[in-house]
Amino acid sequence: MKEGLYFKQLAIGPMANYVYLIGDQAERKAVVVDPAWDIDAILAQLDEDDMELVGALATHYHPDHIGGDMMGQSIEGLDKLLEKRPVKIYIHKAEAPFVAHTTGLESSDYVAVDGETTLDVGKIPVRFLHTPGHTPGSQCFLVDGNVVSGDTLFIGACGRVDLPGSNPEDLYYSLKQKLSALPDDTVVYPGHNYATDSSSTIGAEKKSNVFMRFENLQQFLSMMGVAG
Repeated sequence: MKEGLYFKQLAIGPMANYVYLIGDQAERKAVVVDPAWDIDAILAQLDEDDMELVGALATHYHPDHIGGDMMGQSIEGLDKLLEKRPVKIYIHKAEAPFVAHTTGLESSDYVAVDGETTLDVGKIPVRFLHTPGHTPGSQCFLVDGNVVSGDTLFIGACGRVDLPGSNPEDLYYSLKQKLSALPDDTVVYPGHNYATDSSSTIGAEKKSNVFMRFENLQQFLSMMGVAG
């Protein structure tokens, strides 16, 4: 990774979630991606590393990634984070109403972005890439040859399309036209620990991940169990 880049992958929670810390080691500033399940542990890691939290990025609005009620349990997330460290939350504009409903955040708490946004964390640029399909406003984050892919792309799999707001056609195009277009050596860091490895590459996924190998939409829909 680039000299000066602060990048940590934290495995947190009973649903095998990954939380990411990204920042500038020289300026000691960082953002957190998908803070949920154990906010104190996330902040303790930043404090241990002497990094100042300056923002939070959300890949999508599902409670296991940002907090809220899910399957009979209350998951801590963005609301608790803001109580302890009042920073701006960066979400895709298509996700804003869902995030507000899920977490109770006010519009003043977040910045609604689009797919062309770049956020400088210190001197480290983080590029936002809109990848709808799993949810309407799903987004990935590109930094120094790495992509934090949330629930859009897993190692050997991809996000579900049978949930409210999911769209299998959108996911197909996100995988085939957006993520597949990244350089093959781009390192993939997924939103969940669903594989034996904690990361992969775009090139490896294009070769081995069946959800990246289909030639056309109909094949993809068939694999996802969706009528085309």
